[in-house]
Amino acid sequence: MMGITSRSSAGIDVSRETEAKLQAFADLVTRWTSSINLVSRSSIAEIWDRHIIDSAQLYDLAPEGWQTWADIGSGGGFPGIVIAIIATERHPTGHVTLIESDQRKSAFLRTAIRELSVQATVVASRVESIPPLAANVLSARALGSLSDLLPIARRHLAPSGQAIFPKGRKADEEILAAQAAWHFEIDSHPSRTDPEAQILTIKNITHV
Repeated sequence: MMGITSRSSAGIDVSRETEAKLQAFADLVTRWTSSINLVSRSSIAEIWDRHIIDSAQLYDLAPEGWQTWADIGSGGGFPGIVIAIIATERHPTGHVTLIESDQRKSAFLRTAIRELSVQATVVASRVESIPPLAANVLSARALGSLSDLLPIARRHLAPSGQAIFPKGRKADEEILAAQAAWHFEIDSHPSRTDPEAQILTIKNITHV
């Protein structure tokens, strides 16, 4: 592997151009975090492992040939902007929609999209208030419990779509709690950046 793998053993294979865009994004996040709380200041020194690589690993779990990817609660652009950067190389017809209700963070996301020349759109609204997106893929990182995320996913995914949710050490508890109210197909994948975390891929979501 090349690119990101020079920075972490938990890498992803990208071109030098894509690596440069990811580095430019990391630099942009670092600059803006001094005035807007995009990520915790304590994690800036580990931005590649904690945020870039952690977000990039979601890309390989998406179904091939996706056209629309919705990232809910995009915040500082993780994983949405990272996904859009990788898609520029791997899937240039794909489009990422970033949902972020905080106006200052939305302004940051628009700046990142413009400066990095990626195929993405920012919707500066609460996810509950926008029309269904019919997305092929929906992601959310550190936004809420699985029970909170499933109704959002059901509303905004296309019928054959797939949700991708990174989860921490309480993932199994969240799955059990969610199964009390929802039926869904689920697969769990180990995180490349945190041995206690896992990434859930979910589809065919219906209410009990």
